[in-house]
Amino acid sequence: MASMSLKNFTNHMNVRRLPHRKCILMRINTSADRPFDELLNRGWLLPNPETQIHKVSISETNGAESPDDALSFSIDTRPSLFGEKRTSSSAFYVVRDDLLHPFVNGNKARKLDAVIPALLDHGVTDLVTCGGCQSAHTAAVAVSCAEKGISSHLLLRGEPPEILTGYNLVSAMYGNVTYIARSVYAKREEMLLRHAELLAGKGGCVLWLKDIVHSSYDAVELENLPISGHRTGAFEDAGRLRKVAIVNEGAGDALALLGVIRLVKYLSQKHLFGNEQPVEMVVDAGTGTTAVGLGLGVLYFGLPWKITAIMLADDIEGYQRQEKRLVSDFTRLYELDYVESAVHGDIVHWVNRIRPRRFGKVLEGEVKKCRHVAQQTGILVDPIYTLSAWELVTQLCRREETENARVVMLHTGGTLGMFGVAQRYKHCFHAAVQK
Repeated sequence: MASMSLKNFTNHMNVRRLPHRKCILMRINTSADRPFDELLNRGWLLPNPETQIHKVSISETNGAESPDDALSFSIDTRPSLFGEKRTSSSAFYVVRDDLLHPFVNGNKARKLDAVIPALLDHGVTDLVTCGGCQSAHTAAVAVSCAEKGISSHLLLRGEPPEILTGYNLVSAMYGNVTYIARSVYAKREEMLLRHAELLAGKGGCVLWLKDIVHSSYDAVELENLPISGHRTGAFEDAGRLRKVAIVNEGAGDALALLGVIRLVKYLSQKHLFGNEQPVEMVVDAGTGTTAVGLGLGVLYFGLPWKITAIMLADDIEGYQRQEKRLVSDFTRLYELDYVESAVHGDIVHWVNRIRPRRFGKVLEGEVKKCRHVAQQTGILVDPIYTLSAWELVTQLCRREETENARVVMLHTGGTLGMFGVAQRYKHCFHAAVQK
């Protein structure tokens, strides 16, 4: 299917809303006295929650030309975790979620772990979501939907690049891409809803992801979901009524937390990190959804773990609002009021990046540092997201206050984003590879 032109899409942003069609969803059988673990007894996108865990040791290099070259790294891809205690040597662990899938990896895979099966269970035919031009989220959605027979419709901010590459290319190959003017994209909810209405056509049904998991009633009559009566040739599909689901940017929805909580349960097994020894887990934060999911998992399973999230796209007030919203939505949707009442303050420790900057900006020397890490460990980190977590864990594991805790970095993937970064910051990459 060809992408709709920007002009046609903005015209459809002004379509008249016609009378709504009711859509019935069956209740998810949850209650306050139901064990939390039963929420994890469901269909998943990932066959199992397993992931590789690597150990990285740090040593100092004498006579280094710059501080960035002063650290050397070595890697153990098969560390013995059971019963291992922190030693005097500096070392940390990397949860290699970047290796889960060639395109659907990292926190994107964990967020979609519960989302995609829920969409299939409710007969969703089409999914609408949005993101930046090099969005790892939209690429993961496109691939996951294609593998499961759902049509994905991806609204990307800005203008089409001259050359498709990285996540932008993956999104275009697996999904249906529409580029959206930044002024239109600024009103995300309206943009997503109008595009979903257009797709649904006359008689179709539009659902937000939160509607799919709503559990307040035995049967939920979604009378307030706007359904457009406008159908165009671009989206005509004779003989099939469409049920269109809307997923927020970055999958920042309560349902997405379940896959992250599933990961916490897996990592807390006795033969891995266990549930007794302190762990400080570091994660880079875009929407903050992954960090909140980790925090909820730690809270419920009673783990002596600390979740530290590096703020990349907002200030602390914004991330704290997001945390409260997600916790509130999650506990309300699954009738787990006792979980929300157990939250006294923040469940995530939000911190600034070591070298703060406007989101998306790459500083001098960071590409070179990523190359240094890749050559010595085989782990590829990117300067926008995962390098921030790498820098912090290298500091934490050498501090006295964390000497009794295992320091862990959750690798959130996103490595294909390097292609887009290389397009924008050509001089940084040329400088990094010069001999």
